[in-house]
Amino acid sequence: MEDVIETTAPAPPMAAPPPGPAAPALRRAWVVIVCLTLLNTIGMTVVFPVLPFVTLEYVHEGSLALWVAVLESVNALCAFLVAPLLGGLSDRFGRRPILIISAFGAAAGYAVFGVGGALWVLVAARALQGLTAGDMPAIFAYVADITPAEDRAKRYGMLGALAGVGMMLGPAIGGALSTWHLDAPVHVTALMAVAVGAVSVFALPESLAPENRTAKVKLKDLHPFKVLKDAFARPELRLLLGGFTLAGIPFYFYANNLPVLGRDTVGWGATQIGLLMSVAGVLDIVIQGGLLALLLPRIGERGVVIAGLVGQTVGCAGMALVAHSLDAPQLLVAAALLFASGQGATTAALDAMMSNSVAASEQGWLAGGISSIGSAIQMTAPLLAGWLYVSSGRATPYTLGFVMLAAAAVLLLRANTRPAR
Repeated sequence: MEDVIETTAPAPPMAAPPPGPAAPALRRAWVVIVCLTLLNTIGMTVVFPVLPFVTLEYVHEGSLALWVAVLESVNALCAFLVAPLLGGLSDRFGRRPILIISAFGAAAGYAVFGVGGALWVLVAARALQGLTAGDMPAIFAYVADITPAEDRAKRYGMLGALAGVGMMLGPAIGGALSTWHLDAPVHVTALMAVAVGAVSVFALPESLAPENRTAKVKLKDLHPFKVLKDAFARPELRLLLGGFTLAGIPFYFYANNLPVLGRDTVGWGATQIGLLMSVAGVLDIVIQGGLLALLLPRIGERGVVIAGLVGQTVGCAGMALVAHSLDAPQLLVAAALLFASGQGATTAALDAMMSNSVAASEQGWLAGGISSIGSAIQMTAPLLAGWLYVSSGRATPYTLGFVMLAAAAVLLLRANTRPAR
């Protein structure tokens, strides 16, 4: 018999998890999801230090940056195309099958990348990873299935903090493994993906009860542009998704351009930039793993989102000032850390606001749509930031980010979310 967590039909607002026999299954499911998130993040980031060097075996050094960008864009494009499909399938068949497919798909992709042999093999491997990249949307929907509406922001924050831990540990492990063999981190990542799949097969119960599943899946309704059009047409989601998009673009400006900004303006090297990013990771863990639980009861999800956006906006302004040839490394540190801190708080609370705005049977659909937006931003924002930085001045990406974040705050102040369902 299928291992399914017992859940009720869509409950009234502020409903608690069902009592009785389901409670141990809910606790076990949360523990397994925590482990999967940590394994996932460590596995994905173990390869970060070596991906350019593996790619360099097949391209000329002068074209390395281009091909690294191509490989990442291929991955993001494939993820953009399939995220709504995987989200819709999780609403129909459950979250667990999608997590299993995603884990073993990632394992196959990384194994192929590690074997290599030709540049087209690397491109195909990244495409395979993108086509099976349904793990994080499925985890998003899974957490919504097993968590009362009022606790979702806290749990999304805890998962964000765990992701921060994984992003600190993964590159360090990858760097250490690379001293043994350049391909070792890639093969270890494949093995960790297999471990995620095995845990999903043997330890993870299904979270979506049969009565909360969609009756059928229409492929024409899962086209990425159709999903996004339908999502933005929903009054309860339109402003939330608009704010999510506007806030996401400046984050990728920051994440991809900060090392260049530090080098060009205050003369930093890899050591200083790496240290700054490590401190930002620690702050993210503290905020999402601890401070968020204190703020949510006091100012609510919307209050946390707006406070985070204000922090990001001020951070963008500080980085723009540094970019205007202001030689102030202390200001760059303060601005970058303020931006990173605000982003972590905003993401967890905004995820909860969006999740609480749709029914139980739509969590996978929503997660797929959010993932598609994220993939589209990931494809385009770094290229836009680089072009603006070179063609219009160093401060332009951060000035534009300031405007976008301010607009996101206005939209999210106006957003009317429905009661949790």
